[in-house]
Amino acid sequence: MIKAGIIGGAGYTAGELIRLLIHHSKVDINFVFSTSNAGNNVSKIHQDLIGSTELEFSSKINPDVDVLFLCLGHGNSKSFLEENSFSHATKIIDLSNDFRLTKDEVLNGKTFIYGLPELNKEAIKQSIYIANPGCFATAIQLALLPLAEAKLLKDDVHVNAVTGATGAGTSLSTTTHFTWRDNNFSHYKAFTHQHLGEINQTVNQLQSDFNSDINFMPNRGNFSRGIFATLYTKYDGTLEDAKALYSKFYRDAAFTFISDEDIHLKQVVNTNKCFLHLHKHEDKLLVTSIIDNLLKGASGQAVQNMNLMYGFKETEGLQLKANYF
Repeated sequence: MIKAGIIGGAGYTAGELIRLLIHHSKVDINFVFSTSNAGNNVSKIHQDLIGSTELEFSSKINPDVDVLFLCLGHGNSKSFLEENSFSHATKIIDLSNDFRLTKDEVLNGKTFIYGLPELNKEAIKQSIYIANPGCFATAIQLALLPLAEAKLLKDDVHVNAVTGATGAGTSLSTTTHFTWRDNNFSHYKAFTHQHLGEINQTVNQLQSDFNSDINFMPNRGNFSRGIFATLYTKYDGTLEDAKALYSKFYRDAAFTFISDEDIHLKQVVNTNKCFLHLHKHEDKLLVTSIIDNLLKGASGQAVQNMNLMYGFKETEGLQLKANYF
């Protein structure tokens, strides 16, 4: 058994991470750090865990844990690691955006590998430090990777994606309050969302000559969790060519699947899966991508990365059934 520590234990991603790890056959949770909740049962905050764990939040950190998960707000992981020291043997998986870009990947000699398994699986297996991808970035990149690897992105890419309310975190604001979100729909950060940086970085990693725009329109949906993303771009091949390309690219992927049928969010909510659907219209290829923003878009992918880092079965602790009905 490996010992795991969690920093920032009160948020949605931490709650899902705890839920996954207490049922993981290879992991023992050593501590869940939260100064504001120290001494309280974890289930007092994450009430779905009542009866599942007697863990308490801790104000102390064990610097010798085997793996450390950082579930801090964006911008806080870097300062936390600068202020706290851990064993050289401690593997670190950061769920914020602090280390995802190449310009930010090194901190005090620690080099963070971008943790998208469908892209960097072999590097993840050899790594000590992981920058877990963003939720929108995961859904969109999984829709683009096969085209980029085949050097087939030759025009602008247009993306429209909707996320659930949990994507905004636990802190209430005008746009996350139930009375605003219910029966409502809106876009935000049009063309400027922070995940565009890592998306463009990945596309250029696979297709260095890509210099068109990725036009991304993020939307707020009136549901709790999940991301439904559609993107289209010019494509000269046939639909059968595209399906063959995607099937070949994801032939060894543990959680990414191509569906011949139209897809919808309930197929993936509460799972670590990504479903993709392809549609050809005239000279355009439409790709639909769906994930659970808290699992494949955050905590599930973090556990997937941990499994790869330790040589565990990639699906260990992640064989979850969707909340289909």
